[in-house]
Amino acid sequence: MPEQPPTAPTAAVVAGVAVDTRHWIGGERVPSAQTFTDVSPIDGRTLAEVARGGTDEADAAVAAAREAFPAWAATPRTERARILHAIADGVEKRVEDLAIVETHDNGALLRSHRRGVMPRVAHNFRFFADWLLKLEHEDFDTRGHTNHVSWDPAGPCVLITPWNAPLMLATWKVAPALAAGNTVVLKPAEWSPLTASLLADIAAEAGLPAGVLNVVQGYGAEAGNALVSHPDVRRISFTGSVPTARHIAAAAAANLTPVSLELGGKSPLLVFADADLDLAVDLAVEQYDNAGQVCLAATRILVEASVAEEFTRRFTRRAAALTQGDPRADGTDIGPNIHPRQLEKIHGFVERALGAGAQAVVGGGPDTELGGLYYRPTLLTGVEQDWEIVQEEVFGPVLTLQTFDTEDEAVALANGTRFGLAATLATGDSERAERVRARLVAGTVWVNCFFVRDLRAPFGGSRHSGIGREGGTWSFDFYCDVKNAVTAPKGWRDHG
Repeated sequence: MPEQPPTAPTAAVVAGVAVDTRHWIGGERVPSAQTFTDVSPIDGRTLAEVARGGTDEADAAVAAAREAFPAWAATPRTERARILHAIADGVEKRVEDLAIVETHDNGALLRSHRRGVMPRVAHNFRFFADWLLKLEHEDFDTRGHTNHVSWDPAGPCVLITPWNAPLMLATWKVAPALAAGNTVVLKPAEWSPLTASLLADIAAEAGLPAGVLNVVQGYGAEAGNALVSHPDVRRISFTGSVPTARHIAAAAAANLTPVSLELGGKSPLLVFADADLDLAVDLAVEQYDNAGQVCLAATRILVEASVAEEFTRRFTRRAAALTQGDPRADGTDIGPNIHPRQLEKIHGFVERALGAGAQAVVGGGPDTELGGLYYRPTLLTGVEQDWEIVQEEVFGPVLTLQTFDTEDEAVALANGTRFGLAATLATGDSERAERVRARLVAGTVWVNCFFVRDLRAPFGGSRHSGIGREGGTWSFDFYCDVKNAVTAPKGWRDHG
């Protein structure tokens, strides 16, 4: 274990909820000599001084995961599933605590955390626990020989998660990795690390053996780099930006460590003239969810020219009805962005687009009345396909609107970026829906709906939106070494 300096802060209290700010390594709380400051985006208040890990903590966590791996891999499926269900029980008991802490930590709506996000965290564990118990491939015959496919645990996994939906996206990785029989080192984002610490407590209380789940906090360049370049790591899963993914892929390549990368998006929403316009407007306004900090968001609104004026009129009216403010208030629709650097980035995109000739039909800048990290929901028109605002991920409450005249033009615009994470399509013509969705480059396509997710479905991106697919059996394919055993029909000796 790394040195444990006695003067390092060990805990914080967030809105009455105690959170241990040390790492969780090998079933023990481990402080670091250095800390980093975690600040709430709601009001800029310091929430905690969090242990700042580096190479020593990364090495200790991987060693703990490696030591715990053989016993956990050998644990019967039914027992692993039972413990995952116990973790889900623990999450459900602490939904309110988790929701409160995460809202203060990343600024997302408290009501969403209570009603949707934290229940989904529990569901992640239950789903993969249940899927594990039915995971099988039918045996098949090759010239009288029997083929049997199995999923063998791979070993210690490093999971690096983002700040926009910290616990939900962490458990989307943690749950299948544990279910598969692997051990885990989780590194949460430094802008929103606190619920990962609570997860460690919940998992320990549920009976997860020491070393099976480890949590190392810190910066990507320090703790993250030490983890992804470690030779004893057998899988790396990352959700985040393309530049960071390139670094991780290069580090993993040195050890031939398989990686799963879920990266950015610049997804389109295609609105055809035959669509239900009120539905299309609802879908478009929904893209402001979580202050636009959603990788799947359809930030490029593509509208058939004949209905563009009416669509814009209805959109403007709906957007004006949104309430921006404190995410802890039930009536709030849009909260703050996560960090001053992120707000500056968002505003830079908008300012450059306006300078190039775009028009802000809605919003166009920070909310000066609220101050802080609140950026007004924004819709820009008059943009060109090759502009930065159309090509690059803003990750804020900023949408662009372009028009098209033909189906071919719509598809060309939709596919005209380096990304391919998702696409949304609004049309009243089922045949058109089939034609267009088949031509869209995207890991997920929604038709007349948005953000309908099922853990049985594959999830991932095309092009620069990522590598690999997870969900259902696809998750086990990644977190396991898939083995095929071929047995001859003869050659057995009688041991009787």
